[in-house]
Amino acid sequence: MRRQPLTPRGNWRAVAAELGYDFHTSDDGHTVWCEDAAYAFTLAQIEEDLEAPTAALHGLCLDLAAEIAESPALMRRLGIPDWAHGLVTRSHRARDPHLYGRFDLAYDGTGPAKLLEYNADTPTALFESAVFQWRWLTDLRASGALPAAADQFNSTHERLLARLVEIRGRAGDALHLTCMTEFPEDRGTIGYLADCAAQAGLRVSLVDVSDIGLRREDGRQVFVDRSGEPVRLLFKLYPWEWLLRDGFGPAIAASGTTLVEPPWKMVLSNKGILPLLWERHPGHPNLLPAYFEDDPRRFELGTSFARKPLLGREGANVTIIMDGQVAAAEDGPYAGSGYVRQALAPVPVFAGRRAVIGSWVVGNEPTGIMIRESTGPISNDTSQIRPHFIA
Repeated sequence: MRRQPLTPRGNWRAVAAELGYDFHTSDDGHTVWCEDAAYAFTLAQIEEDLEAPTAALHGLCLDLAAEIAESPALMRRLGIPDWAHGLVTRSHRARDPHLYGRFDLAYDGTGPAKLLEYNADTPTALFESAVFQWRWLTDLRASGALPAAADQFNSTHERLLARLVEIRGRAGDALHLTCMTEFPEDRGTIGYLADCAAQAGLRVSLVDVSDIGLRREDGRQVFVDRSGEPVRLLFKLYPWEWLLRDGFGPAIAASGTTLVEPPWKMVLSNKGILPLLWERHPGHPNLLPAYFEDDPRRFELGTSFARKPLLGREGANVTIIMDGQVAAAEDGPYAGSGYVRQALAPVPVFAGRRAVIGSWVVGNEPTGIMIRESTGPISNDTSQIRPHFIA
């Protein structure tokens, strides 16, 4: 694994516009996509150090989800309200379909890769990973900037299409997709997934979260869009914990709507799985020691650790403690969700930037990676994405 400086394509912004990638630069001028360098891997590093561990971690998470879904005590440990326990249990027993997730891994080229967290519910950077970095590879091979034999660990787009075909057969052929559309990255992500769904044969409708309402029909409340069409199958780029706090949350169970990601997936989007995984698989090569904040065993981590909220995104409310002192901290809205402590992982530093691997799973299969770089020890919404290739 190495970081290789490269000359950016002179027309990359025009290519982005051609592909509908209009959220690569934030309103304040921060560029998320950067291609002045890329990460090179060997095939063995991809297959043995990243793909295989991702599959193994996903299997551990599925086993844990099955356990939690049958345990009110564990659901309470994760802060899931009592009224939602039945929703999680029924969803898991019904094998409600799930679509995708992203494992964030610390890996420096020698392994073993260590799990930092699992973004199981609302991960973004999907289009950049699945489509735009593949176009980058094909352009650089065509120009001779990379060898013609250079490859990429990236079957994410194809697997998304196949998975959506499976979901279509399970839950009908009409799909609503929703997010808070005022956020360009969220809007771009569901736009990409809508395109994938259309290619998979689904009839798609994009709606803002605020445009979904409730209507009484045949003696029960059903979700509808502004045109009055029932929402039978809904992909939501909107966190489960927000849905549970929403006034419409209690109506989900009886509505007849199939949600993707499904209710049982909310247990895996909770950082409480980190200590639960460690408790069940102590010493696993791809796991870091982790404990709940109120667990006396947390002191086994010593004076250096990461303190993370059970619920949170983009590094919000994460604190890095080194030798008993705060080395880095991020503010955020998740302070009331409870915390876990996790041993620090040696995140590699290249050219003064810390690189974290995002390893995608679609359905139950690893499908590709992305690399996010940050200047500080906490990955946040200022991190930048760089492409990769297999040398």
